[in-house]
Amino acid sequence: MKAKASIKGAYQMLYSDDELGYQLNDVTFEDVFRTLDNYGSVYKLIGVYDSIVRERIFSMLAVIMDVEYDYIYDQWLACKEG
Repeated sequence: MKAKASIKGAYQMLYSDDELGYQLNDVTFEDVFRTLDNYGSVYKLIGVYDSIVRERIFSMLAVIMDVEYDYIYDQWLACKEG
């Protein structure tokens, strides 16, 4: 996976049994990273307000960005809107 990859496509491929994957907005991992850097709402960006989905996306993002999951999670904790 690459930073410009679609979250929706990657999520549906890895978690095909999760119906929430079909509700995800068509955004990229780079969009999520940029949103975190700007302290914006990841939930608004991805279009699904579910912590399990967010955690799975953060795990994939950590692999793509070659950072620990905690780095991504700590960025999210600093966001104003969650």
